[in-house]
Order: sequence, then structure tokens, then C-alpha cells
Amino acid sequence: MDNPKIKNIVILGGGTAGWMAASLLHKKWQPLGIKITVVESPDIGIIGVGEGSTPLLKVFFDSLDISESEWMPACNATYKNGISFLNWSTVEGYEGYFHPFPTSLDFATFGFLYKYAALRRQGLDVLAHPNRFSLLANITEKHLAPLPAENFPFHFQYGYHFDSVLIGKFLRERAKEKGVEHIEATVESVEQHDNGDIKSLKLNTGQDLAADFFIDCSGFASILLQKTLKVPFLPFAENLFNDSAIAVPTEISSDIPSETVSTALSNGWVWKIPLTNRFGNGYVYSSKYTSPDEAETELRTHLGILDSDVEARHLKMKVGRTEETWRNNCVAIGLSQGFIEPLEATALQFVYSTIDEFSTAFEEGEFTNQYREDFNARMNKNFEGIRDYIVLHYKTNSRTDTQYWIDNRENTNLSDNLREMLSVWYGIEDLEAALTRLNIGQYYSLRSWTCLLAGMGIFPKQENLSAADEANAQAAISDLDYVDNFLASCSLNFEPHAKVLKTDMSQGS
Repeated sequence: MDNPKIKNIVILGGGTAGWMAASLLHKKWQPLGIKITVVESPDIGIIGVGEGSTPLLKVFFDSLDISESEWMPACNATYKNGISFLNWSTVEGYEGYFHPFPTSLDFATFGFLYKYAALRRQGLDVLAHPNRFSLLANITEKHLAPLPAENFPFHFQYGYHFDSVLIGKFLRERAKEKGVEHIEATVESVEQHDNGDIKSLKLNTGQDLAADFFIDCSGFASILLQKTLKVPFLPFAENLFNDSAIAVPTEISSDIPSETVSTALSNGWVWKIPLTNRFGNGYVYSSKYTSPDEAETELRTHLGILDSDVEARHLKMKVGRTEETWRNNCVAIGLSQGFIEPLEATALQFVYSTIDEFSTAFEEGEFTNQYREDFNARMNKNFEGIRDYIVLHYKTNSRTDTQYWIDNRENTNLSDNLREMLSVWYGIEDLEAALTRLNIGQYYSLRSWTCLLAGMGIFPKQENLSAADEANAQAAISDLDYVDNFLASCSLNFEPHAKVLKTDMSQGS
């Protein structure tokens, strides 16, 4: 389209979401003459919470032609192979598991996991722990980076860990250099047209900032979508109990891990995220079951810093989604659109996928609301698909030490899709066929569902298992020997994480 109806887009709010949106939309629409302006409060944090991502963050940076060697050092970033979950399960041998990102070599080993998980579900005493079958679990245990040698031509998806404030600042400076306008101000009021569309923002600088379209990146405040346009917020509190978090940094050694660690505590879980200069740690918990002071004491005890004077930041979380992501001439991106606790590091995945889906729908609809309803439906399904997988972690826990864990396990407020998936697993039916039938495999794959369910030890109790017959026992020995040798050989093509970070990260670009 040579002459789009939209000439000016204003993004309210900076941070990671605002500057990701500005960067992508400017690159895509600047050739069409569309001007992008970001209005950002000057009251920006100095130290960001250590945050993790999924592989979509690499897709984002690649789409902007930004190399890892350019942005990673500026954001204290490290590589991420996946997430280890510790102490969510009490099943012997299954107290922890690793959830890896996909690789093009999964076909060589994960078929054995599916085979032995099915046999164990049927009651045979065979090994079915996902870590044994995963190359990324193997290299993570050895603190290796997910960048293979040049003569090992296979594709590995990976995420990152980074300082969330620094990544916003990095994107801001780059976007400004590219021509995005930046206004430091706060909004005093919002003016609307008679049809409900947003007309302009009255800023504390005295400026009335008009635009054809607005993007709400104002965080949990959701100034435009929820407060101005009155889009209802739908909380997920009935199946995700956590509403609070405490963040505190700790020191890191020179041997930097290449994973996020999620450790279950008495009333929630703790993240441990390695940055180049520190660990970011945080306790995500439910205020219904423990107080902020009790939670902070438990976190400090867990980290071994009970007597330290390092400051802890207390945060409130608004978990759920808006009824619509796009209403009138406004789309919400980031926390203003919705939030699911960071158990699988999906926050920036939501940001990127929303920008990508919106920009496509808006452009294909010739910069009108033609495809708004389809877009909103996709966003809602995206939130619910990821929510269900997060709920699955809690539903399958086997802890009995606190009422929090018991209530999570006994919670019956599950979606129909999640009920069906659990029924398929317990009924020893085909998990992959169920994902296809329910049309939810795009949110989490067979590999992810199997890693979680097998990793938590969701099998018949040990005392109810039967010894494998001779044929199955011999096959298992042969298969595991093959898998062990294959993974050990493959891992020789990767270098230590800390070494890669110190030397040449450009090879990962």
C-alpha cells in the first residue's frame, strides 16, 4: 500500500514492550511514511529484574539485523538452553527435570522417550526420565552454550537471560537513532472522539499529542485499553494462585550456567537466572498463603543471604488477560494486554507474537479494523493455551508439605482442553493425536508435554510397576546405550558457556 490511512502511531510506555513494538513497526512501516512516537515516563528503573526468554527473542533481534555480539554485552545477557524444575515433584527419581528448547536432532532421541514413557504409563518398570534423552539437558549439565561448532551443521533453538531494564534502554537508543521519536512525559488525560476512538493524549508537558492509532504499553496500569476504552480484565486467579513476587540479586561465579532454574518452595517457586554480572532471583508466591515478610525470609534463607543487607524488591502481579487486545484504534502489548506468571518465561514471547500478529492483520486489512476480531480471537487462544501449560505444572505437583501445594493439586478449575490432555495421559492414549485434535500443539509441543508429565513422574506408583519382560529389558539397555553415546558425542561440539560469552559471540548471530 503506497498511501495508508494511518500516518501517526503513538506508543504509550517504553520499557521492553514499548521499544520492541517501536523497533519492529518502524522497520516495517517507515517506508510507508508512518511516523512512530514513543511517550515514556522519565521515572525508569535503574536495575532490572533478571529475565529469561524463549527462542522468539532471537527471531526478534534477527528481524532487526541486530547481532548477539552487539546487544548481549550491553544487557549483561547470557544464553539459555531451557529451564530446570526442582522440587516440584516428590516422586523418587523424578524430583527434578529439564524442559529444553527444540533442536533439529530431537528426532534421534525423543522417540525413545515417547516409547518408554508409554511403557511406563502402561505399568512397566522402565526408565522414562526426559533428561536422559535430551541433548540440551546433556550440554546444560556441563554448562555448555547452545552454539555448535561450524562442522556440526544442526539447528538449535535457544533463549537468553538479560537485564530487563538494560534491554529496554538498548532498544530505545537504537530506535531513536533509526528515527523513532521519543517524548519523556506522563499522561494527564486522554481525549476521545465521539465514536470512542482515542483522539489525543494530554501530557504533563502541556502538549496535546494526537495520532491515528495508539499502542498501549503502559504496563499493569493499562491506561488506554482498560482505563480509557473500558476493556474488561479477566483474571486467571481461579487456576493460577500466585499474585506476588520478590526479586533480589546475588553474586555469580565465573562458571556461568546456561539454564534458568525454577525451585519450588513452600508457597510458590523461586527463579534463578544467570546474568554475566549477577544472578537474578525471585520468589513468585500467593499472598493468600503467606505474607510478604514470611516470603522474603523464606527466599533469603533459600539463597543463603538471611543476614545480608541487599535490598529485596516486592512486586504485585496482575495475572490474566484482557477481554480484547485490540479495541477501537488501540492495541495493547505487554502487561497492559495481560500477564501469565514467568514460569516458562513467556512474557516477551507474548510481546513479540502480539506485535507480529497485529502488524500483519493491520496491514492486510489496509490499516483498518477489518481483521480485528480474528486477531483478538488468536490472542485470547494464545493466552489460554500457554496458561493451561503453566497450570499443568501446579496440577501435577506431588508435594504435601503445605496447603498451597495441596490446593493446587486438588484444584478442579481447569479448562476443557487441559482436562482432556490429562485424561489422555492417564488413559495411556496418544498425546500427539490429542494435541492435533484440540488444535493446541502450536502453544506447546508433544516434546514439551511429555517432558513435563514424564519429568514430574506422572506414572503408576513404583510398587505397582511390573518388571519389563526380557525383550523389553534388552531393548531398553540397547536403546539407552545408543542414546547415551549419541548425546555424549554430540556434546563434544559445544564449548563452555562462560568461554563463549567472553570470546566471540558473533558466531551465534
